[in-house]
Amino acid sequence: MNNMPNHVAIIMDGNGRWATKRGLKRSEGHKEGIKILEKIAIYAINKGVKYLSVYAFSTDNFKRTQEEVDYLMELFITMFKTKFNKINKENIKVVFSGRKTPLREDVLKAMDNITKKTKNNTKGVLNICLNYGGQEEIVDACKKIIEDEKDGKVNIEEINKKLLYKYMYQDLPPIDLLIRTSGEYRVSNYMLYQMSYSEFYFTDVLFPDFNEKEFDKAIDSFNNRDRRFGKVK
Repeated sequence: MNNMPNHVAIIMDGNGRWATKRGLKRSEGHKEGIKILEKIAIYAINKGVKYLSVYAFSTDNFKRTQEEVDYLMELFITMFKTKFNKINKENIKVVFSGRKTPLREDVLKAMDNITKKTKNNTKGVLNICLNYGGQEEIVDACKKIIEDEKDGKVNIEEINKKLLYKYMYQDLPPIDLLIRTSGEYRVSNYMLYQMSYSEFYFTDVLFPDFNEKEFDKAIDSFNNRDRRFGKVK
């Protein structure tokens, strides 16, 4: 029987290329990616994953065309208002990681609503990284520590690797398995602190084609790894 990783992170890459290959607008790829996200989130958590983090939109994604950024923001609002009803019914808690600025007010409101609606759910946690950057998260964590040190809430001498997790956007455990779709072999500034000892799984499959079977392949690969965490076997 497979051991299910406690915390899985997915870089959901390839939506635009999936659409382009089919002669469709990039927006159609993003729309299809949302459908897959819903399916994979429910499937993974029902299989025993306790925390699933997904890279929905990076801080650098604001460099895309205004038309594509606006479309994605509208898509997120629709997703949080409709698609996530099923995730809520599945008893999955939704949280967000990332900076609020310069997200639109209507996007922030939709995020806040789904967070409140699912806050008491207990089966698992879906962490959506939106307007997120790993280096930015570490910088923001350092700023929070400085503020708390000034207020006497934390002693600099008490700061260690474990405490720093509490200053991330969300206090989540280390990532056991990082999955990246679409054939790219890089981490793209994603959850850098949390993936110190992660296993990596790269697949050429574009995210809209990353179904339950493909997820199981990643888990099978994870279970064939020898995780020593620096220890000699």
